[in-house]
Amino acid sequence: MIRSKFATSVHILSLLVGFPEQWLSSEFIASSLNSNAALVRKELSALREAGLVESKEGKNGGNRLAKPPSQIKMSDIFALVKNDHVFGFSPNEPNPKCPVGARIKGALDGLFTEIDDAILLKLKPVTLEEFVRQYF
Repeated sequence: MIRSKFATSVHILSLLVGFPEQWLSSEFIASSLNSNAALVRKELSALREAGLVESKEGKNGGNRLAKPPSQIKMSDIFALVKNDHVFGFSPNEPNPKCPVGARIKGALDGLFTEIDDAILLKLKPVTLEEFVRQYF
């Protein structure tokens, strides 16, 4: 889930970078994502709450970046969409009577935290502007 939300948010923000003077509608953004406007509006809402996007209602309304892409870190976008570990736990609770089942969740939690921290560290120096230069 985190992976797709991150990709969706980066796609939306990248599109806004490409049209800095325009107010882009959720329908236009959805067409780029090949998705539906309701999903885009949900993601835009989270990006707006984080101060990355500003929106204007009305006939000539839409969405655009709230700050320059040079001031948006990829790690900020990741942290915004991350509400759990990148890797998830099994949906079944391990058997607490098993020597592995009793301890594996704690060990995995520590490993998953290290992985999450490594991702944030990798993304921290990269701005949205630098990332978008690869393809725009």
